[in-house]
Amino acid sequence: MRILVCFKNATKFKQLLRNPAKTYTKFHKFFSDTCETSSCERKGLVLGVYDGDCDEPVFTKAAQKFNDHIGGKLYDLVKAAGPELIHEGSAKIFTNLCNDFWVVSVAGLGKLKRGYNEVEAIDEGLEAVRVASAIGSLKAKMNGATRIFVEGMGYPEQAAEGATLALWRYQENKSREHWKPVPTVEMYDECDSECFQRGLFKAESQNFARRLCDTPANQMTPLHFAQEAVNELCPCGIKVLVHDKNWIEHKKMDAFLTVARGSCEPPVFLEISYCGGPTDQKPILFTGKGVTFDSGGLCLKSCQYLERFRADMTGAAAIVATIRAASTLSLPINIEACIPLCENMPSGMAMKCGDVVTALNGKTIMISNTAHEGRVLLADALCYGQQMHKPRLVIDVASLTSGIRAALGSAATGVFCNSQTMWSQVRKAGVISGDRVWRMPLWKFFTKRVTAFKTHDVNNQGLGHGAPCLAAAFLQEFIECVDWIHFDTGGVGFKAEHKLYPYLYKGRMTGRPTRTLIQLLYQLACPSEGQRELK
Repeated sequence: MRILVCFKNATKFKQLLRNPAKTYTKFHKFFSDTCETSSCERKGLVLGVYDGDCDEPVFTKAAQKFNDHIGGKLYDLVKAAGPELIHEGSAKIFTNLCNDFWVVSVAGLGKLKRGYNEVEAIDEGLEAVRVASAIGSLKAKMNGATRIFVEGMGYPEQAAEGATLALWRYQENKSREHWKPVPTVEMYDECDSECFQRGLFKAESQNFARRLCDTPANQMTPLHFAQEAVNELCPCGIKVLVHDKNWIEHKKMDAFLTVARGSCEPPVFLEISYCGGPTDQKPILFTGKGVTFDSGGLCLKSCQYLERFRADMTGAAAIVATIRAASTLSLPINIEACIPLCENMPSGMAMKCGDVVTALNGKTIMISNTAHEGRVLLADALCYGQQMHKPRLVIDVASLTSGIRAALGSAATGVFCNSQTMWSQVRKAGVISGDRVWRMPLWKFFTKRVTAFKTHDVNNQGLGHGAPCLAAAFLQEFIECVDWIHFDTGGVGFKAEHKLYPYLYKGRMTGRPTRTLIQLLYQLACPSEGQRELK
């Protein structure tokens, strides 16, 4: 490709000559932008470097091998770049190192031999790889790479996760000609291909959940959501049943119908079955809040934050994405999912404060707050799922309360669990995935606050403070004698408002806690993984 550049201003030309580094940067950006709009392929390579003793750079095995291949030039460049490069969260682009790669991105991994930090409830070594892979891949993309090769950095699964999550973009509603190309992610230097592939599957599933959550509510109605689930899961051999309003009425799911009746969009009840284990194995039951737009009903939410509640089906999206991953990973486990889908809207038909409805298990519910609709529709889904499938474990995922956001922010998902054994597995899954969880109290104190009423059995608001705990206590009234885990994603499932995670794009939905759910299933399906000690 020949490029002719004309300078009309001689002074400007002299200034560029005096600053060759700046000139190179401008020309490289021009070439990169030209490549993005053309059909040419540009390969990028992401390598890792540790912070050794006395700020001495220490290459990973793949990086050292590449450095030897090019005669030690990479080490000299990294050394010249200064100690900032080898710190976690830093990356630098190098070009013209070899003919195989358009750019080489070297990302800092921080200190050597980091691992499980019990206080922080995270594996710092795994998270450093995710961050380095993400930042390195983004740097390579910004400099024109259309095909990015990522080395394992000692943890191939986490390297694949970081790069795949970081490069994802939601651009379905932009004109096709304005779409920015998303580079492909591939493995470099023959690292553990099985682990790398598992990381790709996990990240792609979370990206699928992100797309579902980010889609505007008029394009992601209950019926549209059900169609997306069918399109995504049925080709994987997963059974999906889509039930309409008549079926819901026939099953007498009055609590669910009460929430749905305020909207013109008809409710849908989704049943998903994945059979990866023996036929006599009891399944794990998932149920998730699938409110495709939550206005709050007659208790209308603040207009300032209303737009983000198109993602009030983050629980349902995470469950569909998790089951998709379970199939692609061929997990030897049986899964059933019951997902109620509807909108919560104000209208002349909408539920009113003070209404009393009867759930499938016969308990009466007073609706004191129409904005607390999630727990009401989940009551019927939980009862139906337990009656039909007799599960060994019940997991519900829902963006249930804003109180969990006030308590934990976006740092962790609030988890309520009635089994110490199951909680230890959930906590371990959060440590490994880097998407942390925090256990909240499930005490009788809160149960009394939602049941101590003379005119009805359960109240959807309860008495006093502690909204997340009151919501969990409400749901517990619809759980039979079975292990149960409740994920409250009100703090982590919506938009990423701060650049806390380099692999989650600010201003877009997160798809959390999809990878934690996948890791949990992986541990439950593979006993050796579940028993492995954290180090």
